[in-house]
Amino acid sequence: MRFLRILPLLLLTLLVTGRAEAGGLTVSSPDFSDGGYIPPRFTCEGQNTPPTLEISGVPAGARSLALVVEDPDAPSGTFTHWTVWNIPPGSTRISAGKLPAAVRQGTNDFGTVGYSGPCPPSGTHRYYFRISALDTALRLPLEASRQEFDAAINGHILASAEVMGRYAKTGR
Repeated sequence: MRFLRILPLLLLTLLVTGRAEAGGLTVSSPDFSDGGYIPPRFTCEGQNTPPTLEISGVPAGARSLALVVEDPDAPSGTFTHWTVWNIPPGSTRISAGKLPAAVRQGTNDFGTVGYSGPCPPSGTHRYYFRISALDTALRLPLEASRQEFDAAINGHILASAEVMGRYAKTGR
């Protein structure tokens, strides 16, 4: 009978500690909190450089990481700000201007290669920084489109994680 009384507590403990021990892919940023506001320096009103991203819990079988930054609140539908692939799976930090040589960047929806930061035409938009652990390195042409990127990662994702930041123009 005593066992039945502690079973719910035991199950809750196993669930919580199992998650912590098993880990899992995570991404965060020291520059903004999940759901918080992205500082203007990372946007079209500032230096337009990507915020630092910190990665942990990459699955053992990962051969590479891929990153996409997108705005689902754009007037014309989801807008891609950055695609990056062939990030070494041992990477724990992605910083502006410090991408390893093997890393490749695609063409964003501004029509440029690399990162173009938040620049909403009006209102507050959400920006998702989504990292995926892949079971392969991607063989994409330089400056690949978002469609090519999506097709290449399809069926190769071992785990994904995201951090979301918000931004509204300040009028600078």
